[in-house]
Parts: sequence; C-alpha cells; structure tokens
Amino acid sequence: MTIPAKVHFVWIGPALPWAYVFAVLSAAARGEMDEVILHHTDELAAGPELAALRAAKGVRLQRDDPRALLRDAGARLGLNDKLTMLYDGLASPVQRADVLRAAILYLQGGIYLDLDTVTIASLQPLLTAPQFVGTEYIVWPHWVRASRSPFVWARHLALDVLRKALRVLPGGWRGFRLVEGWYFPGVNNAVMGAAPGASLFAAYLRAMVELPVARRTQPYALGPDLLQALVGQFPAQALIIHQPGVFYPLPPEISEHWFRPARGLALGGTLRRALRPETLLVHWYASIRSKPYMAQMSPGYVRAHAKTQLYSALVCTALPGL
Repeated sequence: MTIPAKVHFVWIGPALPWAYVFAVLSAAARGEMDEVILHHTDELAAGPELAALRAAKGVRLQRDDPRALLRDAGARLGLNDKLTMLYDGLASPVQRADVLRAAILYLQGGIYLDLDTVTIASLQPLLTAPQFVGTEYIVWPHWVRASRSPFVWARHLALDVLRKALRVLPGGWRGFRLVEGWYFPGVNNAVMGAAPGASLFAAYLRAMVELPVARRTQPYALGPDLLQALVGQFPAQALIIHQPGVFYPLPPEISEHWFRPARGLALGGTLRRALRPETLLVHWYASIRSKPYMAQMSPGYVRAHAKTQLYSALVCTALPGL
C-alpha cells in the first residue's frame, strides 16, 4: 500500500505567523500533491495570513477536535481513552502536536510536515514507500545524554563546541559539510509519511502511552527520542529512512545561517550550494534562534531580503509569485 498524495500540517493556537503560512503555500505550490490540509484546533485569527491560505489552490483548512481524533485512533488500536488522557496531561503545544501528527498519519495516511519547512520540489518520490522518516545530524541523541561514559561525553562536547563555532562563523555551513560525518544521523519527526494504518505509527502511538508519565514531558521524549527507539524494529523494505540532505540540508544550530544576513547573496548560486541535489524541502528549525526573525516575516520582508538572506531567497524561489 502506498502513501496517499496529501500533506498534513498541524497547528495549535489562533494566530498563524507568515513564516508558517509560507510552509503551507510552498507545499501546495511545489509538492505536486492532491491536497494540503492544515489541521487546526482553534479558530484561526482573521488577517492577511488567513486570507492567503483561503485563496491558495489545493489548500484545505480543517478544524479538528483533537480528543475525538485521538479517541478514534485509540479505539482502532485497542487503547481506549489512553491517547486522550495522554494529550490532556500535556501542557506544551509542541508535545500535543507530537501526538496529533502520529494519530493523523495512522488514521488518514499521507505526508506530515512541520510548519517550519519550505517545500522546494515535488514530494511525489516519497509516496512509493509504505512509510518513511528522515534524519538530521545532531550532537546529543538520547543514548549520549543517558551515557555515563566520560569518553562519550568528551567526544560529543567537542562536537558541540565545533558546531557552535561553525554556527557563528560567516559561511560556517560550508565548513560543517566537511565534518558532518562525525555527527549522529538522528531520526526527526518533523517530516514523516505513511499509508493509513502503517505499522510504524501504530507502534509509535502505543509506545507514547506506555512511556512513563515523568518522561513524557521531557524535551524530545515523545518526538525524536521515542521515534529513534522504534525505527530499528523495522526492516529496510518496510521503512525508508532518508538521509539528512533530503529534508535537513542544514542541521540544528547550523540552520541559523538561513537567517543571518550575507552581503551580495545572489538569489540562486549560494542558495543552490546550501541545498543538496536530493533536497525536497527544508526544515529550518523555528525552535533554534529564529524567533526574532519570524516576528518580521511577511511577503514584503522576504522580497526585500531575497538577495541578502538565505531564508528569504528560499521562500522567493519556492513562491516566485508571492
């Protein structure tokens, strides 16, 4: 069974920033999917952002009752109300979204994308697998954070220092390309896909409710850490694990270079080098030092900065008619 040609986004809250609107618009414009669905749990605030989404071809805004959705998934998995109880016990919208995205993929199938993404190419090549996830280069996977070995910690502290230096150095993303093989390719749940009822997402939801209560609210516990613990259970023919260049051409921390100003940045050349030949979309990490930039984002901002900022150049490339 193949993956349905639809993209899902999840948003919790009323106000949707322009940077996240660009994610939905670029998926609709570039992804070559049958539809792009923005699942939202609250009434979206009126404004130009909402108007742009309503006017976009192929975009559907769907207000979901998260508890009803989770009751449906729980009933199919024999979990009764455990998923709704899990959801209600979480205060963080990020962690609640971790649960909802897995349930949506299990129930409906398709491709899930985080809203801090920009789609730049057709997503059709992703549909031939029964299920997939992507990887990113990280310093601190869960197994390292849990390790008591001083040698493991020393190595990863050194890698952390190196990454921090390359984050602040002009053009440091180029230097990271030379050493990226030293870093762990960890699974990330920002981009995932599956056919309805896929085994990975059945296992993922079951593992969520089995996670100790004290562990659930820890950073990454319901997201990358738990997913990483599960992927080894699936043979290669049952689960495709994409290399970092497909969705994460610049990894965490290094991704700050999407936003740092650069003199004389051409719309094409530097951007093409920052991407990889296999890149289908860019996850730019809203959680990592990008909040000051997000507050400024608008169609006018990205047009004005298309030759001095990689992120703006990326959005203008994906949405030339913006």
